[in-house]
Amino acid sequence: MSLSMYQASMPVCAHALHNLAAVLVKGKAHIDEKKLDEAAFVNFRLFPNMLPLAAQVRIACDIVKGGGARLAGIDPPKFADEEKTFDELIARVQKTLDFIGSLTAVQIDGSETREINLPNPRGTMKFTGQNYLFQFVLPNLYFHSATAYNILRHNGVEIGKQDFLGKIQ
Repeated sequence: MSLSMYQASMPVCAHALHNLAAVLVKGKAHIDEKKLDEAAFVNFRLFPNMLPLAAQVRIACDIVKGGGARLAGIDPPKFADEEKTFDELIARVQKTLDFIGSLTAVQIDGSETREINLPNPRGTMKFTGQNYLFQFVLPNLYFHSATAYNILRHNGVEIGKQDFLGKIQ
């Protein structure tokens, strides 16, 4: 059985984003229960030259919405980067899920060889659709989702590997 570009992309990305939202929900519950400073969590970095939790969540979402749009051959929607609370970060994840949920297999299947040019401060990165998905979108999604998870875990939120992986289907 072959795997289509749609099957390899949108359901996989949606699964990871649902799991990211779930760890954010647990993070918010932890903060509320312990009466901690939410802004300190949202702005926490694992290391001074790393981006904070809010940026990790934004980038994970942007990678997915941009990836889905480019594979579908459409322009990605623009989201303002203004989230300052867990509720706003969770809403951003949901908005991303809503967008990728609107993409269809008809739009994405056959994009394996689609040329994708991604502007970058260091120069335009050029991909085929398949390489873009497997060498850029998915690794970036997992990197930023794992970093968000690690920030929460480092700060005492009771989450584990199964929270990151989610329900295996």
